[in-house]
Amino acid sequence: MARSGKVTVVGAGFYGSTTALRLAEYDIFETVVLTDILEGKPEGLALDMNQSRSIEGFETKIVGATTTPEGAGYEATAGSEVVVITAGLPRKPGMSRMDLIGVNAGIVRGVAENIAKHSPNAVIIVVSNPLDEMTALAQLATAFPKNRVMGQAGMLDTARFTHFVAEELKVEVGSVKTLTLGSHGETMVPVPSRCTVNGKPLSDLLPQAKIDELVDRTRNGGAEVVALLKTGSAYYAPSAAAARMAKAVKEDSGAVMPVCAWVDGEYGISGVYLGVEAEIGKSGVRKVVESALTQTEVEALKTAAEAVRAKQADVKDL
Repeated sequence: MARSGKVTVVGAGFYGSTTALRLAEYDIFETVVLTDILEGKPEGLALDMNQSRSIEGFETKIVGATTTPEGAGYEATAGSEVVVITAGLPRKPGMSRMDLIGVNAGIVRGVAENIAKHSPNAVIIVVSNPLDEMTALAQLATAFPKNRVMGQAGMLDTARFTHFVAEELKVEVGSVKTLTLGSHGETMVPVPSRCTVNGKPLSDLLPQAKIDELVDRTRNGGAEVVALLKTGSAYYAPSAAAARMAKAVKEDSGAVMPVCAWVDGEYGISGVYLGVEAEIGKSGVRKVVESALTQTEVEALKTAAEAVRAKQADVKDL
């Protein structure tokens, strides 16, 4: 497809800057805007990325813009089709995603309000933690239709599960299909019944104890990276997931992806943002895809929904 339109990435940390570069290298947008409150940082990164265009062979232009909490600088983002919100503090070793809720709520609310002002028709992809709660907050702050606000979680968690299975069985990662739903946290729901390797059920290839071990490692995948890095959190795999979601929106592809989406009756769950499979297009979430799960997996999904429901209700006051 021809290059057109604009995508904005809010937050020029490792996550945001890597996402911006991935989106630029797709060469499907006319412009990628990268913003940050640290003066000069997004402009410097944009200059560096633009100088890579002739080497990597893409024409999309990256624009850096310093913004303020009061809204200055957001003019550069005006008319964005897609906005990826990465702004907020990352985890440190020993922290849970929920430990970030207070400080990141204020950041995400301000960002969302400014995005709504300048890009009222955008689709928003939230990646700030705690993910499920920040997705709900972004929808409240923008007052956008719920289908136009979604969170990136399941894409990343599924990718982690896939990697762990491939490593355990020593097979090509492309031969492995996995799925992770639920919350982006303690009530994450990896779905072993939907996992296959070269078309064979995972349960035929690994004992249940080993599958449970891989599920647990997936659930704690982010914390494992944080503990190793010590001074930051994951961004290569997360940025790949967010960029693929933005690409599906831009291309109106209808790709089915595990994302944090508004659930309204599927699996017997209503009125909550939750990790489910959804069909993604230019309007955001076209529809939630309710697929076959075991009864145990459905119950785990319902448990996850109740765990995040109360916290999502509380974010309106943050």
